[in-house]
Amino acid sequence: MGQHVLITGGAGFIGSHLTRALLQRGDRITALDNFNDYYDPVIKRRNVASWLEREDYTLVEGDIRDAALVDQLFATHQFDVVVHLAARAGVRPSLQQPILYEEVNCIGTLRLLEAARAHGPQNFVFGSSSSVYGINEKVPFSETDEVNQPISPYATTKRAGELLAYNYHHLYDLKISCLRFFTVYGPAQRPEMAIHKFTDLLARGQAIPVYGDGDSRRDYTYVDDIVDGIIAAMDLAPDFEIFNLGGAETTRLGDLITWIAEDLGVELRVDRLPMQPGDVPITYADVTKAGAMLGYQPKVPIREGIRQFVAWYRQQNPGVSS
Repeated sequence: MGQHVLITGGAGFIGSHLTRALLQRGDRITALDNFNDYYDPVIKRRNVASWLEREDYTLVEGDIRDAALVDQLFATHQFDVVVHLAARAGVRPSLQQPILYEEVNCIGTLRLLEAARAHGPQNFVFGSSSSVYGINEKVPFSETDEVNQPISPYATTKRAGELLAYNYHHLYDLKISCLRFFTVYGPAQRPEMAIHKFTDLLARGQAIPVYGDGDSRRDYTYVDDIVDGIIAAMDLAPDFEIFNLGGAETTRLGDLITWIAEDLGVELRVDRLPMQPGDVPITYADVTKAGAMLGYQPKVPIREGIRQFVAWYRQQNPGVSS
């Protein structure tokens, strides 16, 4: 018999990929999701539709800020592990709605930690972000680097989540893994994220917005690699650790968009715009620690991952990309 896993944000991009992998290995899943309108909730409902009739899958519609709901959920289920992925995501929207980001990402996380303290389980995995590194002069980014200068409300809330998690480890012996995800992509990626957005615009014959000169670099991580890292952290259940989960290579924006256009078989059209506040010039994960402790090893290089994503996009949008 597998473990009973609570996945918050379980209908989202990463949450649904994690659900599929855990169900395949025999775990039982309870997914908590509020189906907010940050992007079309129909997409999230499609992500989970095939599991709704299964006995080993339960979908709970609700908000992690709802203290009564969260407490009741933990009190009535004996979860073996919590994977907390629910969040308001994205750097740029957080500049417009900082209070909302604080409420969901900090108060919501605190509600879950409180419920875990009161009812169990001890094993808690927190989805953090590479954005906590801010403008880090040293590359690649290591878990031992100082992270005291986040440059967006989103990044600040993710760092706050790590600090709250440490409180609950120190005070109540919760076993906590904080996973710093580096730009996750792959099939079913959120539509506002760069790779999906660029693919959609180019497939429709439109120009893509490029902020800056195209020299910014990101460490892109294929979603299957992220799922492997999450499951390894769940199974290891360390006392308290922070891990980078990244692709461990950087890709220039100009190269990324060229590859997408190539794989679509379309002309690359670009609308050059000034750099955006809150954006960082580079992200690059040092995954030495995750490799040593979790056996984490990213398997899908970016060029192959883009091919797979474009193939998925064509399948989803046959009329657009043919």
